[in-house]
Amino acid sequence: MAETSGTASPETLAASEEDGVRRRDFINIAAVSAAGVGGAATLYPLISQMSPSADVLAESSTELDTAAIEAGQAIKAIFRKQPLFVRRLTEAELAEAAATSLDELRDPESLADRTKEGHADMLVTMGVCTHLGCVPLGAAEGENKGEYGGYFCPCHGSHYDTAGRIRKGPAPTNLVVPEYEFTSDTVIRVG
Repeated sequence: MAETSGTASPETLAASEEDGVRRRDFINIAAVSAAGVGGAATLYPLISQMSPSADVLAESSTELDTAAIEAGQAIKAIFRKQPLFVRRLTEAELAEAAATSLDELRDPESLADRTKEGHADMLVTMGVCTHLGCVPLGAAEGENKGEYGGYFCPCHGSHYDTAGRIRKGPAPTNLVVPEYEFTSDTVIRVG
């Protein structure tokens, strides 16, 4: 005879508890999955907006042909919206830079430290004074080159030598040499 009372048998209770655990596990997995998908959907736009835009990527590197630069000349270019100076040094400027004792310099760097091997006559620097960010003179023909024949910052009177090293004035460091490489004998890729 079957039990007709309101109590369930122990087997029935165990089976229903086992089903309850399975249902609870499914609900937990579904909730965690929904939270993960929602979190990813929220984070993706936030992270992707930090990627550089196409115009920024286009300015991330600059190529310059230096074939037309004669000894003693310099050109101005733009790299990442800042001026870039490329100067071909003369034999006299090379000798003067090499003869300068590093002990005399506020920010000691030799010309070899500031140029690429095999291209010691090509100096590539950012055209931004390291004092307060003014653009030094000396890259264009007829501009004031300062007391050391390199660059002169008209804002506060910093004087740089032909190797772009600070020699006099308030600038704390030399003109910055950006990352660059020669892709051929006459072409430079900056950045």
